[in-house]
Amino acid sequence: MQIKVNLQIFLFIIIFALTHQIEIYGWIMLFAFIHELGHMLAGIVLKLKPKSLSFMPFGISVTFETYEYKKLVEIKKILIAIAGPLTNLIICIIAVFLHIDLATKAIIIYSNILIALFNLIPIYPLDGGRILKGIIRLSHEEIESDRIVNRISNILIIVLTAIASILILYLKNIAILFIIAYLWLMIMNENKKYNMKIKVYEILEKDKQCIDI
Repeated sequence: MQIKVNLQIFLFIIIFALTHQIEIYGWIMLFAFIHELGHMLAGIVLKLKPKSLSFMPFGISVTFETYEYKKLVEIKKILIAIAGPLTNLIICIIAVFLHIDLATKAIIIYSNILIALFNLIPIYPLDGGRILKGIIRLSHEEIESDRIVNRISNILIIVLTAIASILILYLKNIAILFIIAYLWLMIMNENKKYNMKIKVYEILEKDKQCIDI
């Protein structure tokens, strides 16, 4: 299995250190790793082979070989996507019953709730976006479901940017700015992939029409 490290992670470490939030960032990365282990375990249970593990600025991403070479039953994709946030929820429940100081308990619960909620945002390729795409694909064709998810993702990032602007104004927390910037980079990258997929699809459709004629 390949292990990749996104160099942007070091930039975010510096930023969170300068804003005196490096401790919470360290906790978040720790539980993000456990979150991804939840995805990995679900994938292994569903007979998938992990291909790579990528360390990203706000978490860790695991990919499976089957995703790239075969179309999985959509229900499996949904279950794998749910496994990550579910793992964080289980950690929160366990933390409630741990006999540790309240400060540590609070930061464990806070970190896991933050990771779960962030990943459940229905923006692709976050877990929420993967769950949404899987549900839509149960009743729509692949291209149509991609179009719907892409449109929802772009609308939501605009709404989140507006909300984040208000939060930055009142909370004075610059970390929110970098989280939104990261989401925008992710969205722009997915938009490029989507547009390329649409172009390929249109070319194939034209070729198909020519053959039919």
